[in-house]
Amino acid sequence: MSADTVMLAADQAGCDRAAEILRAGGLVAFPTETVYGLGADACSDHAVARIFEAKDRPRFNPLIAHVEGAEMAARLVRWTDTADALAGAFWPGPLTLVLPLAEGAGVSSLVTAGLSSLAVRAPAHPVAQAVLGAFGGPVAAPSANRSGRISPTTAAHVRAGLWGRIEAIVDGGACGVGVESTIIDLTDRPTLLRPGGLPAEAIDAALGQPLARHRSDGTLTAPGQMQSHYAPGAAVRLNASAPRPGEVMLGFGRVDCDLNLSPSGDLTEAAANLFSHLHSLDATGRQIAVSPIPETGLGRAINDRLRRAAAPRG
Repeated sequence: MSADTVMLAADQAGCDRAAEILRAGGLVAFPTETVYGLGADACSDHAVARIFEAKDRPRFNPLIAHVEGAEMAARLVRWTDTADALAGAFWPGPLTLVLPLAEGAGVSSLVTAGLSSLAVRAPAHPVAQAVLGAFGGPVAAPSANRSGRISPTTAAHVRAGLWGRIEAIVDGGACGVGVESTIIDLTDRPTLLRPGGLPAEAIDAALGQPLARHRSDGTLTAPGQMQSHYAPGAAVRLNASAPRPGEVMLGFGRVDCDLNLSPSGDLTEAAANLFSHLHSLDATGRQIAVSPIPETGLGRAINDRLRRAAAPRG
């Protein structure tokens, strides 16, 4: 597979051109506040299939449909009062909601991986909103990287992994949040499926009750649940106090290291730096040791990504 990839500016002309490419069945990488997404027309089987081809992604892993807001989402899923409350509090933003698929939604079954539910999100990034507005419909968009590899937070990361495999990349600079969206299942009791850029504590507070926690039985119900995921080429060793011979060190807090997620111990800064620093350390060709990260707030999302990066490769 090959495509003549072009770089597009993050202006209205670039976003309009991106929408034209999407309407023609092409693939466009664009920035969100979390990571860069690889977009395709969510209602086109052929276009969505090309996402899996470009990413070498297993077809049983569902995708997120990106929408402008709640009005568009409510045409795709069976909207609920809980969904409305969470969307009102956190959309646009790094929160994905999983809801029952609406009858006649028209979304490709490749987006849902054949499930009866759909993951929807309204991204906050102005470029993502401009592309969605110009396109006028849902855009299926997993992270714009080869499947299982480190997620991209800059256009350069996308270019390194997908150049020649997609039609266009909209260069909107570095992503501010830096880890993927938090995913909440609303098909039954509100349940945290994947920690992400919105801390679960904020969602608990909005709901007035704690989220249930997903216990995996091996079934993939939402993106980002594969055991080995977000992985660099080199092996990753977690909770390291110091590097071993032949390792590079990814630090957190006041430690000696090659790159530091946040010298001050700020989890928001650490999340924003996570994938970019992993890309940089992976380029050294050496194994990566990682400092302990607190399991609180955004630390849960960071640790989730790191555990998947360190998991045994299939």
